[in-house]
Amino acid sequence: MNRSAYYVGDQTFVVKETDPVPPGPGQVRIEVAYTGICGTDLHIAHGAMDQRVQRPAVIGHEMSGRIAELGAGVEGHRVGDPVTVMPLDWCGDCPACRAGHTHICHRLNFLGIDSPGAMQQSWTVPARILVPLPEGLSLAHAALVEPTAVAVHDVRRSRLAAGEHAVVIGAGPVGLLIGTVARTTGAQVTVLELDPRRRQLAADLGLSAVDPATVDVAGYVREVTGGAGAEVVYEVSGSAAGVRTATDLLAVRGRLVVVAIHPAPREVDLHRIFWRELEVIGVRVYEHADYVEAVRLVHGGQVPVDRLISRIVPLTEVAQAFEALATGGDVKVLIDCGGDA
Repeated sequence: MNRSAYYVGDQTFVVKETDPVPPGPGQVRIEVAYTGICGTDLHIAHGAMDQRVQRPAVIGHEMSGRIAELGAGVEGHRVGDPVTVMPLDWCGDCPACRAGHTHICHRLNFLGIDSPGAMQQSWTVPARILVPLPEGLSLAHAALVEPTAVAVHDVRRSRLAAGEHAVVIGAGPVGLLIGTVARTTGAQVTVLELDPRRRQLAADLGLSAVDPATVDVAGYVREVTGGAGAEVVYEVSGSAAGVRTATDLLAVRGRLVVVAIHPAPREVDLHRIFWRELEVIGVRVYEHADYVEAVRLVHGGQVPVDRLISRIVPLTEVAQAFEALATGGDVKVLIDCGGDA
């Protein structure tokens, strides 16, 4: 049987057993080892995406596991192989797909949001979205490949280079991952974070961590950059204050990377953008190359994902895991789905 956690609405999850879905042609069935809970999952659980998510819904898309069964026509994979999934299923026909941007397909099916996700023991997905994992990589650590790929995509889109200075506004899981990935480029990285626990974690990861409530952030950035300002600012807080701060910190021709999902329109200092010839760069999800690089960074230890895992809980305690994350005390909680053979 396949044990699954179903979101049924109103912050409520029901765990029940169903028959595993056999893989059809071009599909594989995965025994899921671990599934991480991300900010999008929290939004779903709090009802913010009820118009999009068809309930009851198995959510979750940060995962790792092993192939349990191959559908007809699947080549290049074997039963038992460790894998993760890039949870994007694209149409191939829309203007974005035809232009080569399948990750932002006009009709994108985001697995774990628009269709069943990974908070279950057995997950059947298209083989084309599998990403192989190296043997020896902890499957718990591999569950953080997906958010690491987000960070890789964001840093790559920003064109951050060695010797440049980057500021990350917000030290949640994605902000911390952006900071650590940015550091691998040889850039100097400053993280702005109000929460003292997350600020301390950023410092423990070797990042320069600043409390924007007690420090003149613009003055600090001018000082550490010799008066120039930061070449790149990543806005990860999702707050109006974060957007206002971002444009103040950028150097001439600096790049503002909008990472967070802002639920409402924000005021932006367009005069500053005009005066300094700033760029505003949108980033959304990732591409296959970002996943491959994320696997390399996690496996090689350049991104210490183990420091971000606060706890691992069994699938039967999924409701408690969401409650713990909502309090803000944990950084990353993994659901043990039982496939860590």
